Amino acid sequence: MNPLARSIEELLPIGISSSYWCYILLRTALVFSSVCVAFLLPFFGLMMALIGSLLSILVAVVIPALCYIKIMGNKASRTQIVLSSVVAALGVVTAILGTYSSVSKIVKNY
Repeated sequence: MNPLARSIEELLPIGISSSYWCYILLRTALVFSSVCVAFLLPFFGLMMALIGSLLSILVAVVIPALCYIKIMGNKASRTQIVLSSVVAALGVVTAILGTYSSVSKIVKNY
């Protein structure tokens, strides 16, 4: 929620966004709206699991490993390239298994 709240604060005028009450009200409204969405959508948890298993693994594991290989290029040792490749491959496998698990639970429940 913090990145979203900070982005919204940047759009507000300086006098409003720097006040303590804006900080409290904005974050409270974001949490309240998330709770409302979670109550209104019966499969909210399953959708979050799907998004998390697909996108979070890619952003947190696969892309950094591949970027390291790309940035280091010929400077990286063979061991570093192999380990980064293994991390990326395990991340892809984990993303596939997590996505499959989430989709199968969504299909089973709905």
